[in-house]
Amino acid sequence: MAASQLIKQEIKRSGSTIVYWLTGPEKAALVVMTHGATIDHRTWNPQIKALAGKYRVMIWDVRGHGQSQPIGENFTIASAAEDLLAILDKLKVKQAVLIGQSMGGNIAQELVFNHPDRVQAMILLGCACNTWKQTWLEKIQMKLAVPILEKYPSGLWSSQMSSRSSIDPKVQAYLAEASAKVRKAGNFNHIWNALSLCLHYEPDYQIECPLLLAHGEHDNLGNFKKVMPKWAWRDPQARYVVIPNAGHVANQDNPKFFNQLLLDFLSLHVDGK
Repeated sequence: MAASQLIKQEIKRSGSTIVYWLTGPEKAALVVMTHGATIDHRTWNPQIKALAGKYRVMIWDVRGHGQSQPIGENFTIASAAEDLLAILDKLKVKQAVLIGQSMGGNIAQELVFNHPDRVQAMILLGCACNTWKQTWLEKIQMKLAVPILEKYPSGLWSSQMSSRSSIDPKVQAYLAEASAKVRKAGNFNHIWNALSLCLHYEPDYQIECPLLLAHGEHDNLGNFKKVMPKWAWRDPQARYVVIPNAGHVANQDNPKFFNQLLLDFLSLHVDGK
């Protein structure tokens, strides 16, 4: 399969048609890239060419996003992880490398939490730690977020969040357009409610596979700058990196730096295995 050729496939699950795309050598290690909340698979366009010459690459639209419609039954981060697991089973892939940005990182964490044998390595970009202990203030903020967002004007939300998530005007335009589609489909509240419920404190838990934790230098969303350095100390094979000249979607803001980071990580933890 040519590196530039994306093959579209789908799987039906719990009232939704999950759409995904594959490219790269079929016998190579599978690298799965999962997008953040209210955007879609296109966020990974800057990474496909860099990876697909050597690795089998999968991008997908999480249910309720992009082409994976409708959102279906009982959307949760855990159920999205099970959707991904079902795709891996369909592809007969025993282990995959998971790359997740924001919500995509939460989904990757749920998969490795429940099925650690299916994950070879992980790269988590600008995402909260599902199993970290929240402060009382963080719990209150999370509880209040959904009802506040329900009343937020959709156009204002899209423009504000896109400007806060990226330092690149072209990326901001993409984020606003993708988010507006999610709003129009009526999936916005379901997605943010799922995010508010996905955190579960596990005091003795560690991610055992090779793990890269990263966020953009200018990412001021969430508590990533605070928690990720501590998280890197918690998990035995974790490494922490700050991506320069980048916001929340650092893979799009600074693709040259991020792509090299990915290639170095995969070369170290996947190629020799």
